[in-house]
Amino acid sequence: MASLWRHRDFRMLWGGETVSEFGSQISVVAITLVAVRTLHASTFEVGALDAASMMAFLLIGLPAGAWVDRLAKRPVMIVSDLGRLAAYGSIPVAYELGGLTLAQLFVVTFLAGILTVFFDVAYQSYLPDLIGLEALVEGNSKLQVTSQLAGVGGPGLAGVLVQVIGGPLAVAVDAASFGVSAVAVAGIRKPEGPRAPRSHPHLRTEIAEGLRFVFGHPILRAIAFTTATSNLFGSMAFAVAIVFLVRVIHLSPGIIGLVLSSAGVGGVLGGLGATAIARRIGSARATFLGIALEAAMLIVPGATPSNGAVLFATGSFFMGFGSVLYNVNQVSFRQRLCPPALLGRMNATMRFVVWGVIPIGALAGGAIGSAFGVRWALWIGAAGSSLAVGWLLASPLGKMRDFPES
Repeated sequence: MASLWRHRDFRMLWGGETVSEFGSQISVVAITLVAVRTLHASTFEVGALDAASMMAFLLIGLPAGAWVDRLAKRPVMIVSDLGRLAAYGSIPVAYELGGLTLAQLFVVTFLAGILTVFFDVAYQSYLPDLIGLEALVEGNSKLQVTSQLAGVGGPGLAGVLVQVIGGPLAVAVDAASFGVSAVAVAGIRKPEGPRAPRSHPHLRTEIAEGLRFVFGHPILRAIAFTTATSNLFGSMAFAVAIVFLVRVIHLSPGIIGLVLSSAGVGGVLGGLGATAIARRIGSARATFLGIALEAAMLIVPGATPSNGAVLFATGSFFMGFGSVLYNVNQVSFRQRLCPPALLGRMNATMRFVVWGVIPIGALAGGAIGSAFGVRWALWIGAAGSSLAVGWLLASPLGKMRDFPES
């Protein structure tokens, strides 16, 4: 993984993304703890708050891809970072003024979600132009490793910050991280390649091209359904995870942060080993292995106060390892396969499908947790996620060792 160390512009993108990933991991924990401990949100309200952060992928995911294909990618990323700095920065300001409410948390997470849609679509579409197709697996591996390192350190740091300075002020760290990312992206020197001319004057027609490209390709279609199934049921479980750890397992914020970090540890190892595993057993089989490890979360719902931290950490570790192994290989395949003029719409279509189900799952998890208890939400989420691999097995990829080259 040494070659991209010498690529200055990739290092700028990588560094900025790493800092913002650490900040985002802090906010994921800190905002939920603010809702649960400071504002006394119900289980359903916690699930709805998680849904609000992802609702934008469902509402504007498809047009965002068409818009990004029309625009220069780097300015979109910079504006998105600055907007998230302002949105998250409003939380500690409101807290210090004595006016922080649950409604503000919903508004901030929703607005930040809209900006994240544009950043993510632009970022995944920009990477092939920045580093070239031949370096995509390496680039995605590096980005996934540092994302998972953030998953290791971010929740633990969030737990400590919440205990020491309080949740609202901990969110200020995330706000600052987006400022760092904006500066780093602005420092990239390589000019973007020329944008392809618009194929159609109408936005609806351009969106339809992205949909046809994804759902007309049997392997892309299977990847979309696999990831969507995993995210739908996984978000059910994640929506109530902190409620479960606080109110059922009775863990402190600091221990909760450490437990949640275990997924990041697994993700780091999955990212470091993704290329080697794909070479040894094949990129298609590595993708199967990654998604099959979702089944490890089945050990979590049976946790008790005496073993809850260990079981939750173990299940999260294997899930994190598998998730990164799966994503490095399937995302690199998608980026190699797609024509540059369609990258924004392809990525947006995939995000619409696979992230658009997350708010639905989060709301369902909150509703199930409120009606039947958080254990039931965890059981349903873990069981559903473990079945996601079935879409890949039923596709042409089920008989392949490696992804096709074209």
